[in-house]
Amino acid sequence: MPIVNRIADLQDEIAAWRHDLHAHPELQYDVQRTAASVAEKLKAFGCDEVVTGLGRTGVVGVIRGRKGGGSAKEGGKTIGLRADMDALPIEEATGLPYQSTVPGKMHACGHDGHTAMLLGAARYLTETRNFAGQAVVIFQPAEEGGAGAKAMLDDGVMERFGIGEVYGMHNSPGMPVGRFGICAGPMMAAADSVTIDIEGAGSHAGRPHLGIDTVLVAAQIINAIQSIASRNVDPLKSGVVSITMVQASNTDNVIPQTVQLRGTARSLEAGVRDLIESRLHRVVEGTAAAYGAKAKLTYRRGYPVLVNHERQSDFAASVASEIVGSAQVDTALPPMMGAEDFAFMLNARPGAFIWVGNGDSAGLHHPKYNFNDDVIPVGTSYWVKLVETALAG
Repeated sequence: MPIVNRIADLQDEIAAWRHDLHAHPELQYDVQRTAASVAEKLKAFGCDEVVTGLGRTGVVGVIRGRKGGGSAKEGGKTIGLRADMDALPIEEATGLPYQSTVPGKMHACGHDGHTAMLLGAARYLTETRNFAGQAVVIFQPAEEGGAGAKAMLDDGVMERFGIGEVYGMHNSPGMPVGRFGICAGPMMAAADSVTIDIEGAGSHAGRPHLGIDTVLVAAQIINAIQSIASRNVDPLKSGVVSITMVQASNTDNVIPQTVQLRGTARSLEAGVRDLIESRLHRVVEGTAAAYGAKAKLTYRRGYPVLVNHERQSDFAASVASEIVGSAQVDTALPPMMGAEDFAFMLNARPGAFIWVGNGDSAGLHHPKYNFNDDVIPVGTSYWVKLVETALAG
């Protein structure tokens, strides 16, 4: 089954929606304009129910098929389709006609495209309703570090709409347009934050023997941390700790009293996650003590591992194959150490997360990134066929 003809006809209109979203990016939960636009369109399409304010600023639309089945309470099947709405605090450098109009904010991850494609699917599904049961379209805020998926779950999105399975999709720069990638099991990493506060004894830089050099201690801790992934984690498993921020003195002749290190820890298994946290405490405290300093580790667990359910992953791959052909669907895509809060939804319900090719674009979170409008008919057709196949009746 190739691209849906009606969706191909809608491509320019869907792209126009995306361009409007791209020009007006909003961050985290502060997506009032985006959410209002989404809700207005869902109502205009004729969704049977449109609910706003879930997860603070999330929007949900319910579309009932004409083949019967009804809601979950009525014995029907309900599936959820999720798109993210928020942008990033990045200054855009694309020079596009629809470039961001908001200084310091841009859609650098393609959430404008994700939202537009799911809107396109909702438009088509409300027109045709060629399925049984219910399709629930979920527009989520705060994917970029705010755990908007968890906020919507905490507001009961799954229970309220009787969602039995849930699916997500993200664009992939470097993957050709017309290709999909997916794997069953762990697909994206748990992402935890690491903060290390080091206290020594400040002194003049010319008399280091009178103090305890926190910068030296920080350097040794950074080096020692690298042994966790290389010497503690099983070589056949995945784990990484990266220190990305060092805050020390603000002048060149002072050894500071304190230094703070910040970074991230990533893992694909619960056991590795526990090991990294445990070893970090011992390495950080032990290294600092060896130099006469003190160090405190604050380890905050963030997004969990994104784990695709096997049956739903196979199903998602089969639907993608109907759109682009089986040769264009990689079902053994290697897991990656990036994180995605759709993991919370997959912990709540069975489902699958799939990548769709964005072509030769700049990378995600890059100031020159842009979602490729050629992806629109591919991704939107995937959503439509997923609903029509899963809810065939």
